[in-house]
Amino acid sequence: MRLTGIAALAAAGVFAASAVASAAPSPLPLLRPPGAGAPEHFAARCVRCGRCLEACPYQAIHAAPLNAGREASTPFVNARSQACRLCVEFPCAAVCPTGALEVPAERRGAGMGVAVINEDTCLSFQGMRCEVCYRACPLIDEAITIDYRPREGDDIHAVFAPQVVPDGCPGCGLCEQRCPVSDPAPAIVVVPTGAQEETYVARRNGAA
Repeated sequence: MRLTGIAALAAAGVFAASAVASAAPSPLPLLRPPGAGAPEHFAARCVRCGRCLEACPYQAIHAAPLNAGREASTPFVNARSQACRLCVEFPCAAVCPTGALEVPAERRGAGMGVAVINEDTCLSFQGMRCEVCYRACPLIDEAITIDYRPREGDDIHAVFAPQVVPDGCPGCGLCEQRCPVSDPAPAIVVVPTGAQEETYVARRNGAA
């Protein structure tokens, strides 16, 4: 009877833990290092060896924590704290032993994701002139441009609106790291390759 009771309690504990885990929100898609490509390609090849982490000279690549579920221990970049610098020779991809990371032919081909601007929180769309993301971009005028246009209903002032060029954006996240807006999220965030833009941005902005 005593052993049966212990077993029942253990089973109940496992069930409760499973219920809590299933009720927890799924983690956001991770921003992968350069050359990861499509999520399914990366997932099939990454062996969590950690070589890309060691090779990054800026310590921008980290191992995903346990709460990342099946993605735990895989490499990712937290652009807000330390973005990818798009090293010319891509040492992180060059040391990958399995092809999970492939060395891009050029910096704009890093394929990490695409930056998306939240016009509701971007200072440039709120009557102020802010070109921080534009100036931070390593591919200035290729990945981000500035649209100079008259402000609606104002014959004196203009809007200096940053515009992301999706085909030219490598998704490095330097714009996100430098953005002066922080609450509830930067006014420009990188949507990782393979992630659904609307859902990802809504969750980053605390709207979902």
